[in-house]
Amino acid sequence: MAFSLPNLPYPAEALEPVIDKTTMEVHHGRHHKAYVDNLNKALESAADLQKKSIEDLLKNIKTAPENIRTAVQNNGGGHANHSMFWEIMASPGKGGGGEPGGELKTAIDSAFTSFAEFKNKLKTAATGRFGSGWAWLAWDGKALQVYSTANQDSPLMQGHTPVLGIDVWEHAYYLKYQNKRPDYVDAWWGVVNWKAVADRLTKARSGK
Repeated sequence: MAFSLPNLPYPAEALEPVIDKTTMEVHHGRHHKAYVDNLNKALESAADLQKKSIEDLLKNIKTAPENIRTAVQNNGGGHANHSMFWEIMASPGKGGGGEPGGELKTAIDSAFTSFAEFKNKLKTAATGRFGSGWAWLAWDGKALQVYSTANQDSPLMQGHTPVLGIDVWEHAYYLKYQNKRPDYVDAWWGVVNWKAVADRLTKARSGK
């Protein structure tokens, strides 16, 4: 069964002024769509892989046929990463922004001593990534970790579960922020949907 482009969970202009409408339309409708289309194309010759979930594909990327492995890694990662990215954001002041609470806050404080320190670590990972990539908050099976990956690589490829991730490819921010990636990262906290992030952590901890 072919993979499909998910709808945005909100209007394209919902994240303004943090992320502008045009960036969202191009990012979702062109970039994400291209990952889905190219993933489906790569899997045309691998009927058994077409039946797998995107998570299973990436967790077992080393078992993909060598002639399509890179295409599946790049485009499958792009599809999975972006699908999560849309879900963990919300309109500023309407579910987006603020600080986490409950078990998510406890887990962050335990791993990084404080929310402020966690933000610093994620910003360092995001701004320190040379070229294109992502900065992640991931569950490694025992605790939360912050790190970055290149291109569209996913924590799933190393057996971790992504809980939160910020896209630092230039197409994610360049129309509004130009080359000022740190400004984009600082502003992005205003649209993080902490409930969605908390739900992802709960699911990761349960092993589902």
